[in-house]
Amino acid sequence: DAGGGSGGGGGGSRSQKRKTGDMVSAPGAAGAGAGAALPTSLALALQAGPRGAHVGAVMDYMGSKVVRGNMIPMDAVVKVFCTHTEPNYSLPWQRKRQVASTSSGFIIPGRRILTNAHSVEHHTLVKLKKLGSDVKYVAKVLAIGIECDLALLTVDDDEFFAGVTPVHFGQLPSLQDDITVVGYPIGGVAISVTQGVVSRIEVTSYSHGSSELLGMQIDAAINSGNSGGPAFNPANGQCVGVAFQSLKHEDAENIGYVIPTPVIAHFISDYDRNGSYTGFPTLGFEWQKLENPNMRKFLHMSPAQKGVRVRRLEPVSAAPQSLARDDVLLSFDGVEIANDGTVEFRNDQRMSFHYLVSEKFTGETARITFLRGGNVCDAELPLMAVPRLVPVHIEGVPPTYLIVAGLVFTTICVPYLKSEYGKDYDYDAPVKLLDRMMHDQVREEGQNVVVVGHVLAADINVGYEDIVNTMVKGFNGAVVNNLAQLAQLVDSSAEEYLRFELDHDVLVVLRARDAHAATKDILLTHCIPSAKSEDLLR
Repeated sequence: DAGGGSGGGGGGSRSQKRKTGDMVSAPGAAGAGAGAALPTSLALALQAGPRGAHVGAVMDYMGSKVVRGNMIPMDAVVKVFCTHTEPNYSLPWQRKRQVASTSSGFIIPGRRILTNAHSVEHHTLVKLKKLGSDVKYVAKVLAIGIECDLALLTVDDDEFFAGVTPVHFGQLPSLQDDITVVGYPIGGVAISVTQGVVSRIEVTSYSHGSSELLGMQIDAAINSGNSGGPAFNPANGQCVGVAFQSLKHEDAENIGYVIPTPVIAHFISDYDRNGSYTGFPTLGFEWQKLENPNMRKFLHMSPAQKGVRVRRLEPVSAAPQSLARDDVLLSFDGVEIANDGTVEFRNDQRMSFHYLVSEKFTGETARITFLRGGNVCDAELPLMAVPRLVPVHIEGVPPTYLIVAGLVFTTICVPYLKSEYGKDYDYDAPVKLLDRMMHDQVREEGQNVVVVGHVLAADINVGYEDIVNTMVKGFNGAVVNNLAQLAQLVDSSAEEYLRFELDHDVLVVLRARDAHAATKDILLTHCIPSAKSEDLLR
């Protein structure tokens, strides 16, 4: 009788219509004769009910009463709402228009919330919303770790933590282990769950902090909004990482990256130890692989010895006190280093020895063994965070600037290059600036790269209007190492002319008395509150 349609068996009884018709009235419902219709299959399920249930019982098809055996603490995963107000690096006395973003985070023990650093970068307001709640709670940022792309938050309202089971961390998983990523990515507003396996574990490039730390590659989908969400081991419900970036390339599919628990533990321990984030230490020197046999013989290495060559030392680090150029680093904290710069990792893997350095804290020391002139030596190497000549971020402080007669002086940092040349700054920026960023070193404390960013046109600077992003080499014959020094030299100059010596042998000359007078008028014209940033006024 499956072919019967509406009116197909016109003289049949009501019970016959329930069996043969496509639509029937719902049994047991108030006003059943009103004609409310359900598909036959659903009506039969309603009538039969679950095993042992009474005929006519109403089933919970929404699953609201089902007790699930999921071990993942979903209630601890929160949605992060952040309002960002980024500085205007090209016009450093201003800030850009505020923008809003959403991302993910999760509650951990100690009334704290973990998320990504880029999720709350340049924050002015951060709010959190729990699963199933319609309330947004104002959060406070405790610490931001640029290198590891992690941030720690808290909420003062006790109600936020009520009834929530904090997420606990588990061990670093193995390859092919299952992994579940939970968060609030684009494509909807509800919580999202994606699953995959661990594809790779190695020292990875962290795009936000331009650093090299231990990372975990997975094939579970990680999209915009997943940032800061936990990655769980579904077998025990423990968190094994934090989603933070994915690879977008025409030749790549389903490549996502997770910050693993060793890096997370370092970040949290650093904050607990110091009350603030102090960063990951660096070696204090650059090294070269020793895979060429002629190079190894030249450095007096025996066939059984392996290591890497000390190529260049950081002048402001502690490394020059223990090491010298052409030394061969043989081991770090007792772990032997191979000629390609790797060390044993677990039983069947190798990894860059940089991960050993990242396990240390700033201010600690490491035992190193090195070869110098054929002799094996031992030393204690103090580890510290070495500043970059061109910083990747200047989180927490506004850009520094100085205006003299319309010439806008500032310092180079990666956000400034992005502001001037866009996201492809590493291709479009002047080669000399990129060379300073990639290869130059800080040689004395406080050193940075000072440039004339642009010129605010006025009568006083006629002929200089086309100067853009040109490095400052000196002032009145003195070498300029940082912007604070330049501001002091300008203020204290008693000479009739101000002479700014720029890159490419460009010279800018201004009469001192006229320059100071013109600066006030230029500031008034462009509604600039001060000729100096706050750091230079102090």
